[in-house]
Amino acid sequence: MTTETAFLTDVKTLRARAKKSLDDGAVMPTYQGDPEKTIELLQAVVATELVCVLRYQMHAIAAEGITSESVAAEFTEHAESEHKHMLMAAERIDQLGGIPNLDPEGLASRSATEYGKGGNLVEMIKQNLIAERIVIEHYQELIRYFGDKDPTTRIMLEHILAEEEDHASDMHDLLVAHEGTPFLK
Repeated sequence: MTTETAFLTDVKTLRARAKKSLDDGAVMPTYQGDPEKTIELLQAVVATELVCVLRYQMHAIAAEGITSESVAAEFTEHAESEHKHMLMAAERIDQLGGIPNLDPEGLASRSATEYGKGGNLVEMIKQNLIAERIVIEHYQELIRYFGDKDPTTRIMLEHILAEEEDHASDMHDLLVAHEGTPFLK
């Protein structure tokens, strides 16, 4: 074996490992993360994304005013995106041997974000921007936590983070358009 391939496990060993512990599904003995801790952290992601779906959907329905149609469409688009994020986290929980917690009881307490209160268009945009900023920071922390110990979860969260940053930018643009001054400096 050359030094270039010294880090690679030989095929016979890979085959032997794959045949062991079939009940573990996708979790291999080489997994460096803690599946139970990962599931716990991802349950909060599922709850957060569900709360975001509900808030965006409520805002899309409640949006009123002369420019509300385009803003409501943006809220609906974001609700659909947040739903996809929730499904990604739920599927990862399943891959790790857990059961995603979609129980509405206690949903708000498991979420990093708040549901919101509705209000006028500007207030709803601000609520969504604040929520996006919360998840951006929360997911950045989770990405650092998973690092190289769980690259699959990290990469999933990096994908979600990129979309959340885009959502925050959209909400900021809407806020500037409706208030005339930047909310953020």
